[in-house]
Order: sequence, then C-alpha cells, then structure tokens
Amino acid sequence: MGTIVKPNVGLTPSEFQDIVYEAAAGGVDFVKDDELLVDPDYCPIEERAAAASEALDRGEDETGRRALYACNITDRADRIVDTAQDAIDNGAPCLMVNVITAGFSALRALAEANLDVPIHVHRNFHAAFTRDSKHGVKMRVIAKLVRMAGGDQLHTGTAAGKMEGQRGEVRMINDFLRGDWHGLKTTFPVASGGIHPGLVKRNIEVLGNDIVIQAGGGIHGHPDGTRSGAKAMRQAIESSMKGRSIEDYAETHEELKKAIEYWGTA
Repeated sequence: MGTIVKPNVGLTPSEFQDIVYEAAAGGVDFVKDDELLVDPDYCPIEERAAAASEALDRGEDETGRRALYACNITDRADRIVDTAQDAIDNGAPCLMVNVITAGFSALRALAEANLDVPIHVHRNFHAAFTRDSKHGVKMRVIAKLVRMAGGDQLHTGTAAGKMEGQRGEVRMINDFLRGDWHGLKTTFPVASGGIHPGLVKRNIEVLGNDIVIQAGGGIHGHPDGTRSGAKAMRQAIESSMKGRSIEDYAETHEELKKAIEYWGTA
C-alpha cells in the first residue's frame, strides 16, 4: 500500500515531513514523491530526503513497521546517478524516476550503478503515444523496456480509478512483469490514479493481490486527514484479503466507514 505526497507544489521540507509521518503512522508501506516534484528551490532533494527519513523513523517508532520513501531524482542521463546518490546519502531508501522524460538509458544507468535501493518507475507522458489505437505503441512495450532497463516497480494502470485502462491489457502487463522472461528479474506492478478505499476491492479482484495499490487524494482527502486515510486504505485491503464485504468491515472500523461514506464504493 502506497501513497503520494500531495500537493506537488509549494510544500517546504518541514511540511513535506509532516505528511510523510502521518502516512507512515497510518500504516502505509510506501510513500513517493509526485511525478512533478523533483528538485525545486523550495523543497530540494537533499533536504526533502533527509526530512522524509526522519519522518519514517518516527513512524517506525510508533508502529513498529518500516515504510519506504521513493525520492524523485528524475534528471539528465549524464547526472542522474549523482543525483540519486545525493538522495541516498541524505536518507532516501528508494528512488523514483519518470522514465519517459528521463529516458530508458537513464533508468538503465541507475540500475547498473549498484545503488542497492529499489527503483520506482513512473510512466507520466506515456499517454501521448499509448492511448490512441491508430498510432504509437502499446503500454506493454513500455513495460518490456522498463523491465529490460532494470526498473523494480512500474505504474501499469488500474481496474477502477482515473487511470483505468482496458482491464485485460492491464492484467496482461502485470502478469508479464511478474512472470519469467529470459531470466530477467521481475518488476512489481503499481495500480495508481484515482483510487480510494471504496475502489480497493475491485482492483484486487481484477488485478490480484501481488501489486502495489497506491492512493494520493484517496488517502490525504479523508475527512479526518492523512493518518485516518492511510488507516482506511489498509482496512479496505484487509477486508478484501479476508473475504469480507467492505460495508460489513466498516461497521467496526471507523476510518473505513467515514471513507466509504465520503467516496462511496465500486
């Protein structure tokens, strides 16, 4: 279960830290930067990574669970490894790269640099050439290239949410990323975009449980804030994994109850 720090502009490192902490304390496994946030003056990578690391420490002290933070280090191919090392040196336990804008060679450079941290791959800008049925390439081509280049996680689409794709194609891509292919390591599929607790069950039903389910506004937009939103998402996942209806599970889980009252269900 992951989340994205929102909004993607204007937050100082201290404000960013507060959101990461609330998400970690609420039970997320994974926090990532927004794809539009890289290295602005108001929240530079080094300060942001250090702030997030401290927030994860606090969250672990409180919950006993360690969450990851993926720092967006998208940069020119000739300096992306140095940027990544700066993030790691300041406490980032995971990296994020916008593969379409940085390039597949940049991703490969990161994977071959032996940085010893996971690489979360965002696909922003892919729709310019994957969505039109009359030209361009399919998303599964991008998925193959990302796996070949060494990405550890990749956004592939949702079964329910604003990034909803053709469900058969999303399942095909996910199965490919998780399956055996010329001895290459597998890549973890990420379902992200417009997901809230009420859509969790549908995504698991269609895509299976070997995925990352990620929510931004579907966590931070909870009526009681980020921590409650994270708890509601985890409760939604628990209800699905236990074979319980979300409405039934919500009767004994206040955060989930408020979430489905606010957003509804699939």
